Amino acid sequence: MSDSTVTGATAPEQVHEAAPAPAGQPAPAGQPATTGRRLLRATGATVAAALVGVVIGIGVIETRYDDPAPVIAAAPTAVAPAPSATPTPFGAKSNGNHFGSLRDLLLPVPAGYALGPDEGGYGNDAELSADQLSAELDDDLQQIPKEKREKLRQYWEGLHVKATGVRTYKERGNSLVIGLKLRQFNQQEVQKLNEYTAVFTGDTGLFRIGPEVPGHPEAHCYLMPAPPSAPIDYLECSAAEGDLLVIMSAEGVAPLPKDKIVTLFTQQLDRLASPGASV
Repeated sequence: MSDSTVTGATAPEQVHEAAPAPAGQPAPAGQPATTGRRLLRATGATVAAALVGVVIGIGVIETRYDDPAPVIAAAPTAVAPAPSATPTPFGAKSNGNHFGSLRDLLLPVPAGYALGPDEGGYGNDAELSADQLSAELDDDLQQIPKEKREKLRQYWEGLHVKATGVRTYKERGNSLVIGLKLRQFNQQEVQKLNEYTAVFTGDTGLFRIGPEVPGHPEAHCYLMPAPPSAPIDYLECSAAEGDLLVIMSAEGVAPLPKDKIVTLFTQQLDRLASPGASV
């Protein structure tokens, strides 16, 4: 994809997010130095997305999925609202493609957490529509050199992007903020991007190796470069689950509670298990 790489292009998450606070600058006691605009920053998985310019995380186009009949997911339990006897109209089909609202597929707010800060202009609990993001894609492509725009548009259309869901979470003690994104597009491209991200973040030496995610070998976590004395730390996890690229960003007071973060990421991936969604 080297001929479609855009030199100097802004990575997808960076299009809408402010730069992080300078390293080493202290945050208010007990609170991460974060804003909604940089919660889901251009790191890890989004570095890989930069290979295709801005398109992977910006727009949504409608696509047709010719799949077998869906398997209806069981009503959520545990961290979800009280169970219902009526099956929940979301889950995974037998071929791994997901159906239903991405807001339903996103992990419900667990005990001890509340909805977090806004993620850019998307709010803190949203599914991004085709109309909204297609218009945004058109705007952002104007930042790309003219001779590259058509290649990026063609690549975007080949991804068969369907939707993007966003939810943020804030620990009630205000020491940890987590963002989750579900990006729904062609399964093969989801897998390729996730594999590339694993190689990029593991082999370049730019990132610190993060914790493993038990039961999910396709998932990988990595920490951002930071001096040992930095008061705030950042961790990102990525995984491919069928037609969903799952990205979790965590920002909080150092040292991060990695076990707690991995537990939430595991719960999100288990919720997307195929066939059917579960908590």
